[in-house]
Amino acid sequence: MKALCIKNLKKIYSNGFEALKGIDLTVDSGDFYSLLGPNGAGKTTAIGIICSLVNKTEGSITVFGKDIQKNLEEVKLNIGMVPQEVNFNSFDTPLNIILNQAGYYGINRNIAFKRAKEFLGELKLWEKKDDIARSLSGGMKRRLMIARALMHNPKLLILDEPTAGVDIEIRRSMWKFLKSINDSGTTIILTTHYLEEAENLCRNVAIIDEGIIIQDTSMNKLLRQLKQETIILTLEDSISFMPKIGSFECSKIDSQNIEVVIDSEHKINELFDILNKQNINISSMRNKANRLEELFLKVVENKK
Repeated sequence: MKALCIKNLKKIYSNGFEALKGIDLTVDSGDFYSLLGPNGAGKTTAIGIICSLVNKTEGSITVFGKDIQKNLEEVKLNIGMVPQEVNFNSFDTPLNIILNQAGYYGINRNIAFKRAKEFLGELKLWEKKDDIARSLSGGMKRRLMIARALMHNPKLLILDEPTAGVDIEIRRSMWKFLKSINDSGTTIILTTHYLEEAENLCRNVAIIDEGIIIQDTSMNKLLRQLKQETIILTLEDSISFMPKIGSFECSKIDSQNIEVVIDSEHKINELFDILNKQNINISSMRNKANRLEELFLKVVENKK
């Protein structure tokens, strides 16, 4: 069954602005799906309509086969939403915030407490359960909103910029938690400005720009559109001059780091073979720039 099916979705505001221009989108049950796009592209508008926070102008949406207009209450039970902005009572405690959320869905208090302990523990918030929420760091507040969204065990979790302003260590721990939730069967839709996040987490991706879907494909197929990428090689031993590396385009950064361009005509194994024959050993390798970010910019540019 499809977790989400959007057909010809349009949103025109009273001032005439077309936020969505008839988008079609399908997300399979159990998928980890990313919706990417620049600011103002229509991502948050689409999510707002799915969650019945924004009225659509035209089109249809079904969530696990249920039309949101005809079965709104049932659809709401299946959706957990983590918005961009912090929107809980900052004078309450984390434990009360998520127990109250469970109460809105009629969940037994004992069951709610067990879930609260599980989610707050997984998200490294249990020790903060009785603190006043306003005293939490920005990253803690983000994690608290994820815990709150999961209290009624939604089949579809929607995350709108969930790690904005969160440091890299906390972000990666959140990635691990979200992967475990997805592995347990929860469908996740993610919008993010951290393109590394989408590349690491998501199997499928849509790119939206100016209210139009310009790409809808698997993450692997999207990344294969990159004709070349630049990698940085750190060498085990220092070099005094730039070695000749076949027909690869390369340059020396310093005595232990070289920059190499890999394109469709070259394979990275060829590069390693050439270096090995010259007794040049590599201690580490990394991409010079985020691959998905490079591709995203090219896709948007080509569309224009």
